Amino acid sequence: MDRNRKWVPSFGAVLLILLSHMTSALEVPLDPKVLEGLPQPPTITLQSPKDYIFDPRENIVIHCEAKGKPHPSFSWTRNGTHFDVEQDSKVLIKPGSGTLVIDISGEKAEAYEGTYQCTAHNEHGTAVSNSIVIRQSRSPLWSKERNEAIVVQMGVSLVLQCRPPAGLPPPVIFWMDNNFQRLLLDKRVSQALNGDLYFSNVLREDTRSDYICYARFPHTQTIQQKQPISVTVVDNSPEGERRPGFMMPLGTTSTKMVLRGETLELECIADGLPTPEISWQKDGGELPSSRMSFYNFKKTLKVSDVNEADGGNYRCTATNNLGTLHHIIKVTVKAAPFWVSAPRNLILAPNETGILTCRVNGEPKPKITWFVNGVSLENAPEDHSRKVDDDTVILSNVQSGSSAVYQCNASNEFGYLMANAFVNVLAEPPRVLTPPNRVYQVITNNPALLHCASFGSPIPTITWFKDIQTSVKNGDPYVIHENGTLEIHVAQPLNSGKYTCIATNNLGIKENHVYLEVKEPTRILKQPEYKVVQKGMRAVFECKVKHDPSLIPTMTWLKDNGELPDGRFEVNVDSLTINDVTDGDEGTYTCIMNTTLDQDSASAMLTVVEKPDSPTDLELTDQTERSVQLTWIPGDEHNSATQKFLIQYEDLLHQPGVWINLTEVAGTSTTAQLNLSPYVYYSFRVLAVNHVGYSQPSQPSSQYRTNPAAPDENPSDIQCVGTKPGNLVISWTSLTGFQANGPGLEYKVQWRQKDMDEDWSSKNVANVSQFVVSGTPIYVPYEVKVQALNDYGSGPKPEVVIGHSGEDLPLSAPDSVQIMVTNSTLAEVQWEPVSLPSVRGKLQGYKVYYRRERGLHDTEEETEQQEQVLTFSGNRSEGRLPGLQPYSRYNLTIRVLNNKGEGPPSPSKKFDTPEGVPGPPSFLNAVNTSLDTLTLEWGPPRNNNGRLAGYTLKYQPVNTTNELGPVKIMALLANETTITLGNLNSSMLYKFYLSAKTIKGSGPIITEEAFTVMDTTVPSRQVDIATQGWFIGLMCAIALLILVLLIVCFIKRNKGGKYPVKEKEDAHQDPEIQPMKEDDGTFGEYSDTEDHKPLKGSRTPSNGTVRRDESDDSLVDYGEGGDGQFNEDGSFIGQYSGKKEKDTHEGNESSEAPSPVNAMNSFV
Repeated sequence: MDRNRKWVPSFGAVLLILLSHMTSALEVPLDPKVLEGLPQPPTITLQSPKDYIFDPRENIVIHCEAKGKPHPSFSWTRNGTHFDVEQDSKVLIKPGSGTLVIDISGEKAEAYEGTYQCTAHNEHGTAVSNSIVIRQSRSPLWSKERNEAIVVQMGVSLVLQCRPPAGLPPPVIFWMDNNFQRLLLDKRVSQALNGDLYFSNVLREDTRSDYICYARFPHTQTIQQKQPISVTVVDNSPEGERRPGFMMPLGTTSTKMVLRGETLELECIADGLPTPEISWQKDGGELPSSRMSFYNFKKTLKVSDVNEADGGNYRCTATNNLGTLHHIIKVTVKAAPFWVSAPRNLILAPNETGILTCRVNGEPKPKITWFVNGVSLENAPEDHSRKVDDDTVILSNVQSGSSAVYQCNASNEFGYLMANAFVNVLAEPPRVLTPPNRVYQVITNNPALLHCASFGSPIPTITWFKDIQTSVKNGDPYVIHENGTLEIHVAQPLNSGKYTCIATNNLGIKENHVYLEVKEPTRILKQPEYKVVQKGMRAVFECKVKHDPSLIPTMTWLKDNGELPDGRFEVNVDSLTINDVTDGDEGTYTCIMNTTLDQDSASAMLTVVEKPDSPTDLELTDQTERSVQLTWIPGDEHNSATQKFLIQYEDLLHQPGVWINLTEVAGTSTTAQLNLSPYVYYSFRVLAVNHVGYSQPSQPSSQYRTNPAAPDENPSDIQCVGTKPGNLVISWTSLTGFQANGPGLEYKVQWRQKDMDEDWSSKNVANVSQFVVSGTPIYVPYEVKVQALNDYGSGPKPEVVIGHSGEDLPLSAPDSVQIMVTNSTLAEVQWEPVSLPSVRGKLQGYKVYYRRERGLHDTEEETEQQEQVLTFSGNRSEGRLPGLQPYSRYNLTIRVLNNKGEGPPSPSKKFDTPEGVPGPPSFLNAVNTSLDTLTLEWGPPRNNNGRLAGYTLKYQPVNTTNELGPVKIMALLANETTITLGNLNSSMLYKFYLSAKTIKGSGPIITEEAFTVMDTTVPSRQVDIATQGWFIGLMCAIALLILVLLIVCFIKRNKGGKYPVKEKEDAHQDPEIQPMKEDDGTFGEYSDTEDHKPLKGSRTPSNGTVRRDESDDSLVDYGEGGDGQFNEDGSFIGQYSGKKEKDTHEGNESSEAPSPVNAMNSFV
């Protein structure tokens, strides 16, 4: 506060300035533990109510409790004069307080009635209590009176007065009879607020002699009874109907005064015949519906917690069928004094200024009187630092020792208010009341409040620092409140850390540390979804949550906002499972994830469905010969709409116990028009269908029988075929008993030869489904009809079906068979078809039988080979014979075919196939390898396919990089099966290609690979490098250099330096220098896993040669092409053009290490 501020003439301006300073003083946070050690004027903490009505059977206890430092002493006044407690043995004051206990047993309680006031005093001031009026409760007896019997004409109004004795507090009134039964009240008979009993009109049943008014006094719990009143209703001159009139209040207007905060009670009781209805309204306004209620059959209106706006004119209206009457009650609202702002305790430092305000209101306006330490300011010692302006006391430049308790008394004719407020002048250094090192945890994007509750006099100034160094100022995102609290409106993770608040005044400084932790919010990532589950199945709600890992989450599931039932519910980490779902499980399920700071929740509905209930109450109406209407009542759908109804029938005559589907109707229908058949004993039932399935069938309907009639249809699926020569079998699908339409079902079978002008032959048969006609010509067409008939007539005109009589074997063989050989494996055959009559049935085609008799080689032995058959469907005259063997002789015959079988064979025909290319040699092996020679052996082809003309051998070397060398070609004679090759390179892989040939060309190639033997002699120019002097010297120099480097590194390390060898090596690594691999010992530059593996399919035998596992390897493995052909110049198309061999680990190929030959070649 500015100590040098000068007073100005305007008192209002001074008041505003002082109020601005006072605001901070009033909002100082005070901790009771802190105040225990500080001087404090007395404060009244407990006192009895202003109006104290006591029960004379119990002690009088007048409460007066107070606190202060030092603890205050107490004294009392009674009726304005000092009450000496010690002089009255019946009066006891409780130790440590001012509460009085007055023992009135054996004494007249009236002697202690009066007005009491308590005073609490210590060296810093005096506080006083309210004036407490002590009165004894009273329940006086009813005055003795004699009630005259009342005789009244029926229909007139009547009032029975109660007039209870005045009690303290007033009694509760009610009417009963001699049997202590309450009288029945209604619109016609009612009890007024004053206790009188009103009859709007009397009836004969109102006659009785025991109308008794009772008064119950609540404090003494006693009940007083008035003398019974006798009422007799006569009807010798009954009152007729009349308009309403008011029995209470009288006249057209009345007035009512009510105090603010109390309950307004208005009543209107009217007479009339018929009994009038009462209604209420407020002129110029609305009734306060939230605070308003009606009683006594709307004859009483109560408005609670009255305020000034409730004043005005209230209109009650009485209405019956003869008219309407109004009464206006003018309500005036007065007010006992009530607080606008009560004075509050002040804690001031020396030389500070404070203000006490006592803001009250009331009607009429209350008068305000100030006291200090229980003495009126007018009679108190003069204090120049104190100024009084009506409801305000200004204390300027207070000094130590000027502490006091001020009392404000506001009163008007309806009551008073009195309040104590102390002014405590203290000089105290700052104290921080917030516990040290408190940790505040908040969720991201929520406000954070870091408290720094402090105490000191003068009021300390609060400053904040973050992480000790950063000063926190007012402004986004920080707000420092007047009470020292630091608020972060929207906390973020970067706001986490240590905060320090410093409290400072002119007497010292105090700091406190708190910590803020901003946590991630709890969020439900996957919410439970709406479920539709069939009864008895399982429902699973998922609820996957993300939360701050430092917070302990708790998952809670609710059903319809209540706890889950016991039993079939399984709560897992992120799901809820409901087993064996029942109808009672339907509802809303909510998963709530709680942490200590926040929560998130999500809900989903569970709908339980099941098959619908069976339809009921089946009824048949509109019955005719061929139709009937069926109606029913659907069953419960169980939350799944009915899609359709299935109507079934049982034929009790023909198929009892078998229910057959008749028709379906929409799920919204409850009726169906059913088409019926004759001669059926019907019984119907209905099934409902929803998404879950079919309901149980309904109970069967009553039986409905239809009369017989002629058949409506003929047999179906009529066929006529011959099964053997000379017959015709006519078959059909018989009608069911349901389709027969009547008894005596038979079939009329008719037939005749087609295109022959003949009459129909016919035969009636029963209980069969076929008829055989014998003696028919071979395979001729017939027309057939089958008609149903019964005892009531024939069915509709039957349709004609065409069929043929039985077939027989063909008579003829194909003629003019000719064969044209197309090439060595294909021939074409042609023939002259047989005549159709000779087929004697339906032509199915021709079968060609052919068999290889022998080869055309002179040396080939005769071998019996299996006959081959080709079938050519339809009326064919030619065909092809594929897959023939070259250079062979074949024999061929042809037969015609019908459904009965094959005809005789055609004359046999022989034909020869020309020569073709031979097959591959049967094997190719490399044997007897040496440094520069090796021997090849092979076998002739298994199929020469002609006269063998010789062999073609090609071979070429393969170097270590899988590149192919030049091809050499050799022509060999047909009788040769071995050859030795010379002038080969030692330690070299060769690949060989061998094919046989005829005059038609070369056949397929067979390949083989082989190594020549390695040369083991050492040339004179090669020496052991490990024994050379220059090599030994070089190795020693390198070792010495490495030792020097190690010593330098060791010295630099001891000096604290760092030598990032690994980083330098990584940064300047020479791609040309690679370490040796540990697995195979080869240099990294030449460690390609493909370069030094043997070619696919090769392996190293024990004798040093390389053999193929299989001899059918093709040139595709070595070249880009897949055809394995040679160019015209004899070179191989698929030459090794830098493409590397496939991985040798495929299939069953060898996975052995590279051979020594390859290893040596890699160093050359």
